[in-house]
Amino acid sequence: MGGHEQGPFTPMYFIKGALSGGICCGVTHGALTPVDVVKTRIQLEPQVYNKGMVAGFRQIIAKEGAGALLTGFGPTALGYFVQGWFKFGGVELFKVQASKILGDEAAWNNRVAIYLGAAAAAEFVADIFLCPLEATRIRLVSNPSFANGLADAFPKIIKQDGIIKGFYSGFGPILFKQIPYTMAKFAVQGIAAEQIYTAIGKKPQELSSNQNLGVSLGSGVIAGVAAAIISHPADTLLSMVNKEGAGGNGSITSRLMNLARETGLARLCLNGLGPRCVMIGTLTAGQFVLFDSVMAATGATKFHFVDPSNPDH
Repeated sequence: MGGHEQGPFTPMYFIKGALSGGICCGVTHGALTPVDVVKTRIQLEPQVYNKGMVAGFRQIIAKEGAGALLTGFGPTALGYFVQGWFKFGGVELFKVQASKILGDEAAWNNRVAIYLGAAAAAEFVADIFLCPLEATRIRLVSNPSFANGLADAFPKIIKQDGIIKGFYSGFGPILFKQIPYTMAKFAVQGIAAEQIYTAIGKKPQELSSNQNLGVSLGSGVIAGVAAAIISHPADTLLSMVNKEGAGGNGSITSRLMNLARETGLARLCLNGLGPRCVMIGTLTAGQFVLFDSVMAATGATKFHFVDPSNPDH
């Protein structure tokens, strides 16, 4: 396919892509656990945590000790390793397959649609695995006395609520948050990286690995901020709906509608958006840099779309 010094796209290539994705998501989300704890508390108890991010850190440390900032670290790191495995691995798989089916020219002309479709499909699969771990994390953060971590919390949730209610109550909202987020993240990053390469007039293979990582970093920040803004309302709703009794007792959809009405559009879009842009901007940039670094370390080169009418760019 397109023999422009790419491939071979063997099953081993996709395993390397999945492993790189698992590592990059597990490490970045694990490292940001304290930020996530504060963000989740601000969303769940705005009346208590209403002085911003830094004050939120201080409030939690003063009240519960510094250890509280690592609440949910286990499910976070594991959940996002699994999610990153399927998400990044899946995006590579779907991009390569779509390009094979369409041929170079059609793939180049439809690359934005391929990015969006590959990201949506990969994220859907990834969320089936992420959802139980995310539900467990939110349960632990909103009620630290519930259990002593992942191994303890899992059976408790199954016993108390059953698998579907306990782990998949938030599946709709997670899709509603993660799919637009991932579509924005991969499409914006892909196009931003392409624009940067065009602006400097170089191909990835003409630059050193550090220069390529610089492009990943710059395009990752742009993608992260865009993705944070697009997915923020759903993120706020998701944090709220996992809190017991929030939005009444009806189905998950009716509870979400109630919460959205109670909260109002402006608060859904803006409450906690500043910290989330910083968090997701950093996180996304870190993920793309780590992904490319681990891919390089395994000896794999990431697939990129090539313009057949101008293969040298």
